[in-house]
This record gives sequence, structure tokens and C-alpha cells, in this order.
Amino acid sequence: MIEKSIDLFFRFLEFLLVLLLAGMTVMVFTNVVLRYVFSSGLDVSEEMSRFFFVWLIFIGAVVAMRSHGHMGFDLLVSSSRPMARRALLFISNGLIVFVCWMLVDGAWQQSGVTATDRSPVTGLSMIFVFGIVIPSAIGIGAIALMRMVGVLRGTYDPYEVPPTAEELAERAL
Repeated sequence: MIEKSIDLFFRFLEFLLVLLLAGMTVMVFTNVVLRYVFSSGLDVSEEMSRFFFVWLIFIGAVVAMRSHGHMGFDLLVSSSRPMARRALLFISNGLIVFVCWMLVDGAWQQSGVTATDRSPVTGLSMIFVFGIVIPSAIGIGAIALMRMVGVLRGTYDPYEVPPTAEELAERAL
């Protein structure tokens, strides 16, 4: 039940990413056509496409974290023995949690300033743009924490090769 809810939430995030990308594309394309054909553009579309891009990056980082989509140098971890690999995975995810905590703390402190700042064209509060850091860091940190728990339980090892069908058949006998 919880897994299905989490999967549904991440499908919603992926759908939101599609909407943000489509919105950016439409706004930028419309602005290019208006500038080329009518020698004028929409300032709102420039600002909102930048805001959409920021949201796209931060929400996409959470989705990429869940699907192991971030680029990394894992030669040491992947070539280590299982016990050393678990320790390295625990340490690396612990560092991710620490960095996420720093992001949340810094964004929270900065939120007092950004809440009163207004964007030049739309007049939106800048917390609309920079506030996405907090839920994004919480999401990535939660995923890293769950991976740390999985490492401690022995249920999380992305480098472990799953058994083949023949090996599973032999174990069943």
C-alpha cells in the first residue's frame, strides 16, 4: 500500500515535470515567434520560463535520486566486497543527508528575505522560485535516509547482481 502511494506520488512528479517542460517550450517558442514576426515579446514568458526551469531542475533531482539517475563515480564502491560496499553506501548516503540538511537550513534562513522580494515582471514572491529547494532537499534526504536504513537491514545494495533464473531454480530445489 505504501509502495503504491510512493509510486503514485513519483508518477505525479513526473507528470509535473512534463507540464513544466511543456510550459517552458510553449512560452519560449511563443516568445521567439512574437519577436521574429512582431518585433516584440512577452516579458512574462521570459520570467516564467526561468521559474519553470528552476522548478524542473529541483523536482527532477528528486525523481533522478529515486531512480539512481544521478551521475556518479562509483568505481570504488562497485568494485568493493559486500561489507565494504555497504559501509561506503551508508557513508555516501549519510553525506547526502548532511548536504540536504544544510540546504534546508540555508533555504529556511533565506526564506525571510526571498518571501518579501518580488520578481520584476510578474510580481511573484521570490519564495515561489527559491522555496522549491526545501521540499527538494527533504525529498532527496528522505530517499538517502531510506537507503541508509536499507543498508543497515541488508536490503539495499544497488550493485548486487540479481540471481539468474537458473540460480533461483537451483535454490528452489
